[in-house]
Formats: sequence, structure tokens, C-alpha cells
Amino acid sequence: MALVALIAVTAVWGITFVQVKDAVAVYPLFAFLAVRYAIATGALGVVGAARGRTLGRPGLAAGAVLGVLGGLGIGLQTAGLERTTVSSTGFITGLYVVLTPLFGLALFRTRVRPEVWVGVVISTVGLALLSGIQVGSATGNLLVLVSTSAQALQIVMVERYASRFDAVGLTLVAMATSCVGFLAFALALGELQVPHGSTVWGALLVTGIFASALAVLIQVWAQRRISAARIALVFALETVFAGLFGYLLEDDRLGWLGWGGCALILAGIVLAEPAAAELLRAASARSPGRLRRRTEAVRPGADP
Repeated sequence: MALVALIAVTAVWGITFVQVKDAVAVYPLFAFLAVRYAIATGALGVVGAARGRTLGRPGLAAGAVLGVLGGLGIGLQTAGLERTTVSSTGFITGLYVVLTPLFGLALFRTRVRPEVWVGVVISTVGLALLSGIQVGSATGNLLVLVSTSAQALQIVMVERYASRFDAVGLTLVAMATSCVGFLAFALALGELQVPHGSTVWGALLVTGIFASALAVLIQVWAQRRISAARIALVFALETVFAGLFGYLLEDDRLGWLGWGGCALILAGIVLAEPAAAELLRAASARSPGRLRRRTEAVRPGADP
């Protein structure tokens, strides 16, 4: 269940690359992010205000740390997305497959199982193949790379906090922290203004509710059950979805190398995440062809 929820999160993130790129082309960046996280905070506040008060100082500090890292990651990623392609942003973001276990090992001596490292290597090769896409601008790619480091560190820190604090309260504080930070930047730059148009509002609602509030809440809940390194591997599907939606909606072209990279990323996840392999086996077993053959095999009185 946790794996299915995380895959759904990566699909939402993948499609929002296109939405956000279109929205920030007509609406100021920090104003967009401030309103996005205000929506996320409001959505969680409806059910989580009381639970946030139970966190205590350690929980509030933990939520603030996640909010700063998450805000830094999303802010720099969005700034980079203004300057580079959707598919290139997805590829570079996927590098947290490598950075997450390295941060965990360096900061907390977190042990990573051998099959996870093998999955990381395979997924990294897949990401390298995806680098054959249009690369966009060097400045934009650098901003996305720094954002990826922040996101990898956020995944590691969620693993430290997820089992200690209430998931809804922790996520609410993280969203509020990011909102305050982006609001301060928007006000300082004189960017804050009322959003207009379906393109901007559509992107704000989808990213605020689904790609921020629900996505981080699901991540915190799932990381009580799945390690940071394995979470990062599943999140690598964001790269695949970004490439897919970039192809369908933005006319980005991956080519055979790019799609081969997508296949390797999926292979790395299946190797390192047993639940993913089980899910694929179950899906295969329930395929119409197999069900039909199985039914015919057990049908009583069938002619030879």
C-alpha cells in the first residue's frame, strides 16, 4: 500500500513539472510558491491544527527543518525549471537516488543493504541514459542540481523524524514553514499579487493540495515503513513521469536512449524494492490473458 501511494505521488510530481513551467511563465515565481504553500497549509490545517499543537518543541523544530529543506528544494527546482527543459529537470532531480543513501551514510551511518546499492547503480545508469535529452541551460541545470541535494537531505531527515512525531502535525509545520519563507521572498521582491487565469490557478491547486500537502504527508507516513534509500529509488519514477509528460504535453523527445534509461530506472526499483517486484508479479498474474488461460485450464468438461 505504501509503495502504491508513493508511485502515485511521483506521477503527480511528474505531470506538475509541465504545469509549473507554464504557470511561472506568466506569474511571478516566489508569489506562485507562496500561494502554493499557503494552499497546502490551509488544506492540512483543516484536519491537522490540533495535532500540530501536540508536537512540542522538538516536533516543531523537526517540522521547521523539513520545511526549510523542502522549500529550498522546490524553490530552486522551480527556478531551474524556468530556465531549462521539463525532461532535463526530471533527470537531474532523479539524482537523489544516489545522494540520499550517501547523505544517510555520511550523516547517520545508516546501513544500506547490498541490493539497494545495486539498484542505485542500475538506476544511475538509467539516469545517465536520460541525460541524452535536450540539456537546457547550464544555469537552470545547476539550480536543479542544488535543489536535488536539498531534497535528498529532506528524505534522510524524514526518516529520522517520521516515527517520532505525528505525521499530519509534522507535515503541517513543514508546509507552514515553507509558506512563510516564500512569502517573505515574494514581499521583499514586490512579486506578491492575486493569481489570475486557469493556467495559474490549476497549477496552484494541483501542486498545493496534491504535490505538496498530500505528497509530503504520504512520504512521512511511508517512511515509517520504508527506508530513505528505498524511498529515493521509488521517487526516481518522478524522472520517468517527467519524461513521459514532457513528451506528451511539451513535445520533449527522449529517444531510444531516454526510454531505455526509464526502463533501467524501473529495473533498479524492482531489484531494491521487494514490494515493487511483488506488485508487478501480481499485476502480471491478473492480466486478462493469464486469467483466460487459467480459467480454460480448470473449466470442467471442456473438450480437449
